[in-house]
Amino acid sequence: MSGCAEAPAVVAGIDIGGTKTSGALVAADGTVLARATRDTPARTGGAAMAETAALLVEELADDAGVCPDAVGVGAAGVVDPRSGAIRAASDMFVDWAGFPLGEHLGDRLDVEVRVENDVNAFLLGETAWGSGRGSDVLGVMLGTGVGGALVLDGTLRHGPYGAAGEIGHTPGYGDLVCTCGRTGHLETLASGTSIARRYAAATGEAVVSARVVADRARTGDPVAKTVFDVAGRAVALACISAATLVDVPLAVVGGGVASAWDLLAPAVAATLLTDPPVSGAPLRIVPGTLRGDAVVLGAAALVAASDRSIPSEPFAEGELLRDVAS
Repeated sequence: MSGCAEAPAVVAGIDIGGTKTSGALVAADGTVLARATRDTPARTGGAAMAETAALLVEELADDAGVCPDAVGVGAAGVVDPRSGAIRAASDMFVDWAGFPLGEHLGDRLDVEVRVENDVNAFLLGETAWGSGRGSDVLGVMLGTGVGGALVLDGTLRHGPYGAAGEIGHTPGYGDLVCTCGRTGHLETLASGTSIARRYAAATGEAVVSARVVADRARTGDPVAKTVFDVAGRAVALACISAATLVDVPLAVVGGGVASAWDLLAPAVAATLLTDPPVSGAPLRIVPGTLRGDAVVLGAAALVAASDRSIPSEPFAEGELLRDVAS
C-alpha cells in the first residue's frame, strides 16, 4: 500500500459476507476514518474473495491517506482463529472451505492479519464499542440464520471445536424443520428466513422478507405480530438457557431481524419475568447499537491491541478486548 502515511494506532476491519464485503479504517478510539464496500464474488472462489478484501483495504488506505497497521477480518463460515483458514462454509461460497484466508491476505498486504467468524466479530465489536460492554456476554445474530458467540471472563470463547455460543441450532423450539435438516432449532422461529416462512404458512400469502412482516405487524396485522412474539419468546428462552448454564448477565442481539426490536422486545421482557434464570440474578437482553458496523468494528478490535511490538505470539482475545474497551 503506497502513498499513505504510517499510523500505528489505525487498523482495518473487513466483513466478508455472502453478498457484500464491507470495510472500515478504524482509529484506536473506534472512530471510523474511511468506509468502503464491494460485491463479494462468492461464486468465483476463495482467491477472488480474498483479493476483493485486499483491494478494499487498499481503497480505504488511499481514501484516508493512512496505511493500516494490521487487518482484522470477520468472515462467514467456520474459522480457525489461529491460522485464519476457513474450516467450513455453506455451499453458496465456492472454494471457501479450506481456503487459507489469513495467510493469503497477510502475504498480499504485508501486514498482520487475524480472521474470526463473523458472529464472533459482531460480539467483539459490541463488547468493545457497543452495547455489550462487560466481561461475560452472549451474542446472538438474527439474520438469514441464527448465530451465536460467547465472551467469558473477557475472552472470546471458541471451545474445542470452535462452536461455543452457537445457539441457533439448539433444539427444543417446536417441530419445524431447520435449514440444517433437523427439527425444532431456535433458527426455525427467530431467523429472518423463518419469520417470513411462518407468516406465509399462516396466511397463505408469500412475503419477500421479515422486514415486510415487521411492517405489517406495526400496522396491526395480528398474524405478523404473533410471528414476532413467538420469535421474541424463543430468543429470550435461548438467552435464559445460556445464562443458566454459564452465568452470563448480558445478551446482545444483532442482525437484520434485530432492527425490529420494537416487535421482539415485549415478548422478550415478558419471558424474562415468567422464566428468569434459576440463579435469580438479573439477565439483560439488549439490541446491539453498532448495527451494520458491528462486524467491521469487531474485526478491527481483533487487531486493535495497544502494544504492536509482540505480534510473534498469538494474541489472547481477552487482552485485545480489555485494550479496546478500557
